[in-house]
Amino acid sequence: MRVSRHRGNHGWVGQIRTGDRPIWFHALRRLALRLGLTCVSFLWAVHWLTGDQTSTPNIILIMADDLGYGDLGCYGQSRFRTPRLDQMASEGIRFEHFYAGSPQGAASRATLMTGRHTGHATIRGEGKQPLDYGDFTLAECLKQASYHTCALGQWGMGQSGSTGLPNLQGFDEWFGFLDLDKASNRYPEYLWRNQEVIRFEANANQGRGLYVSYKFTEAAMNFIQMPREEPFFLYLSYTLPGVKADAPTTKPYSTEAWSPEQQLHAATIYRLDRDVGKILDLLDERGLASSTLVLFCSDNGPEGDQVDFFQSTGSLRMGEGRLYEGHIRSPLILRWRGQLQEGQVSQQVCAAWDLLPTLGALSGVSVPDGLDGISLVPVMRDGPLIPRQPLYWETHRKGFEQAVRMGHWKGIRPAQDAKIELYNLLQDPGEVDDLASQNPDVVQQMREIMKASRTDTSQWPVSELLN
Repeated sequence: MRVSRHRGNHGWVGQIRTGDRPIWFHALRRLALRLGLTCVSFLWAVHWLTGDQTSTPNIILIMADDLGYGDLGCYGQSRFRTPRLDQMASEGIRFEHFYAGSPQGAASRATLMTGRHTGHATIRGEGKQPLDYGDFTLAECLKQASYHTCALGQWGMGQSGSTGLPNLQGFDEWFGFLDLDKASNRYPEYLWRNQEVIRFEANANQGRGLYVSYKFTEAAMNFIQMPREEPFFLYLSYTLPGVKADAPTTKPYSTEAWSPEQQLHAATIYRLDRDVGKILDLLDERGLASSTLVLFCSDNGPEGDQVDFFQSTGSLRMGEGRLYEGHIRSPLILRWRGQLQEGQVSQQVCAAWDLLPTLGALSGVSVPDGLDGISLVPVMRDGPLIPRQPLYWETHRKGFEQAVRMGHWKGIRPAQDAKIELYNLLQDPGEVDDLASQNPDVVQQMREIMKASRTDTSQWPVSELLN
């Protein structure tokens, strides 16, 4: 492990080195993963590429941390403003039924990165289990189209020395937190740059000289401006707002008497909104907006004391059951100037595990058979809603829980030995009225889907215990 110290204000990404493993190792691994892959959504890719749309777009995927469905103005927030993300929504597509992969950060990121929901993913909980060498990631998918790939912010899918490091999972360049627990510190003493430790003297001995989120935005802007021939993929996973908000300064966001914690919460989301705006402005200034698809989402719903005050989940339910809508329904906003019809509001039911097949189809590359996600390219083209298989989740945070969304029905098993609850999300998005007793046939369908949608592993064995 190499260690260096940072004192200057120079850019990060241009100096990033490859990981410690030799280049031939990564090349052989990618080749092995590609064997047997089939091209999906080929006809849609051809249709897109033969129209007015730009081929092999640059892709920027921005993920917030613990941002609620109702934390943005375009999703109903009224106590503070989020003007740049609201503008992004007005210039593209806003999805009202997009779901995070899990209410737990590591598992949620793993579903997004591999296209597999938590019934099949390697990571299904909040432990330190890494991605496996056999996992095929979004970055590896896009490497097939010669994308220059970079991950910034927080990772959570592999510690130092494990198989899950970003540089072993398709990313050419990486800078940020490997451990999600450490990512709650906005003034860290060190971060990882590939497999090198970068120390910040300004934050030594619990100092607060460098607010690390600024560095992620700076690194993102440096990466975007790097001279290159190939398209780029940037995965920018912010630590904001997080469960415990922290910001260098706050300012009044209301004439009401807000507590310091409430001020911090609003200030943190304000900084997230502002930094996304900086990236969008850079794309416009550099003439890249029409060749770059930008996606914005959250890893899961909010927690903490400020959720009720700000109505961070809108009308969606929180509660003890981690798989209620407030914990897994997320904002999803897409902008691709001149390529997407502006001001769309989509009712398509979709989830984080749809992003790999979607971005793979846009780039005209192969993805593995057997993924749980579907391509959303037809919806992006302002096409009709796509009928799809039910969405499935499981969690292992407080015992074992499961949930299924099937059309307008939502089934939840809040504990391994609990009865299944049933809600009609069309009529009851707040999941107040349990309709299980009135709809035994639907409950039975949910039970069968829950049992069929998961595979046991040595790490996650429970199927034989399900009723």
